[in-house]
Amino acid sequence: MNTHLIKSLALGALLAASPVYAAEYVIDTEGAHASILFRVNHLGFSWVTGRLEKFSGSFNYDAADPNSSSVTITIDAASVNTNQAERDKHLRSSEFLDVSTYPEITFVSTSYKTNGDGSGVLKGDLSLHGVTKPVTIDVTRVGEGDDPWGGYRAGFEGTAELKLKEFGIDYNLGPMAETIYMDFNIEGVRQ
Repeated sequence: MNTHLIKSLALGALLAASPVYAAEYVIDTEGAHASILFRVNHLGFSWVTGRLEKFSGSFNYDAADPNSSSVTITIDAASVNTNQAERDKHLRSSEFLDVSTYPEITFVSTSYKTNGDGSGVLKGDLSLHGVTKPVTIDVTRVGEGDDPWGGYRAGFEGTAELKLKEFGIDYNLGPMAETIYMDFNIEGVRQ
């Protein structure tokens, strides 16, 4: 048998036997293909909604082993935007986010458990207003695949429910506004 063929077969066997690791994805904030939104009930009549405009992060994901997934996100707390300047100024103040003291909000996952149908439960530590608490996010995979620019992307959506008082924010917005809902729409580009 020819030496070149033997080397090629050996290399192929080695690659086939190598474990597959989760790929790292950078969250696509430059292309505005990711968003972090929030909503809170207003007096039981409607919802006040907003965005956290500036954030960055990455995640590891392997479709063959989704339980090994992880994510890290850092948010600029001052980037809160509810499309109403006076309310945004109030949200940045010491009565709410206190952005001069706590400029960043972070989320670092601790585990992911798939439901086997493209959805799962992501658990992690959220640091907000100087307090770090465990949170749970119900996650759904939106899709993954090649993009038109020669890259590979994966996208997920999820919602977390937060009680502001648990993070040391004790401003009374009334009983209907004790829970804030954060909606994550995350699209990442594989590195």
